[in-house]
Amino acid sequence: MRASFLSRVPGARRHFRYFAPLYPFVFERFDLRDYDVIVSSSSAWAKGVRVRDGAVHVCYLHTVSRFLFAYDAYVGGLGAGRIARPIVAGLAAWDRRAAARPTRYVANSATTAARIAQYYGRSADILHPPVDVERFRVGDGGGGYFLMVARLLPYKRADLAIAAAKSAGVPLVIAGTGPMERSLREAARGADVVFAGFVDDARMPQLYANARAVIVPGEEDFGLVALEAAAAGRPTIAYRGGGALETVIDGVTGLFFDRAEPDALAELLRTFEERAFDPMRLREHAERFSVARFVERLRSIVERTALEHGIPC
Repeated sequence: MRASFLSRVPGARRHFRYFAPLYPFVFERFDLRDYDVIVSSSSAWAKGVRVRDGAVHVCYLHTVSRFLFAYDAYVGGLGAGRIARPIVAGLAAWDRRAAARPTRYVANSATTAARIAQYYGRSADILHPPVDVERFRVGDGGGGYFLMVARLLPYKRADLAIAAAKSAGVPLVIAGTGPMERSLREAARGADVVFAGFVDDARMPQLYANARAVIVPGEEDFGLVALEAAAAGRPTIAYRGGGALETVIDGVTGLFFDRAEPDALAELLRTFEERAFDPMRLREHAERFSVARFVERLRSIVERTALEHGIPC
């Protein structure tokens, strides 16, 4: 693995958002001249790598850059308010130019594919991300809490989950960190809400297995959390929109609420019955998104793209 010079800058990993203005420069200077086929995995920057003439670049895109369609949420994530707006505007201009570079896009969901068409004017194959099902064991929800797993950013809507849990009088565990943590802790005063902070891969499966259900209160690009919950035999309560429509089967692997408001979610939390969901059926649902299936389909897309451009595989 070859990392950029930023990997050697103190604090770059922890405070990565503040280094965003440097990312276009960094990614455009990766030397890929020796490669005929390049596969990138991108949420914003990797799609902008430069390749030599005649080479093929297949970009697996997790989301269209949020400073294009969720501007305020992204600026809030930088934690700089108005100061960041001119910087983000410049990044957005670069992003639109960079979006023309890949030979083919592969989107992680129909939601992302639609955004690629809307903001980049490009079409995309759809290939759902894989779930490492073997990491998880099927649990019984014995912990008695509802669980949210997310970075603490505005669009994740942890504020909605907290308000709903407070209204319903149910315990909530939030796993994740982010720039909104201080304000969310303040909002959670008086409620049965535990901020678990960063939870590593070794502890996360047990946190899922012991949850009554997982809450996905925001509109996700895909929604891997719902599938990880299913791998642990636990259902998901999700906002009806975005990628959750592709990962949650209403009444089978979870439930939807239709309004992004605390009272709509609180009603489901009050009346939720985990016995209505079969843990083994949930596990089977997650297994449809296996790593092996993902690798097979991605390899097929890459090989087809290369052959279409005269590169034998």
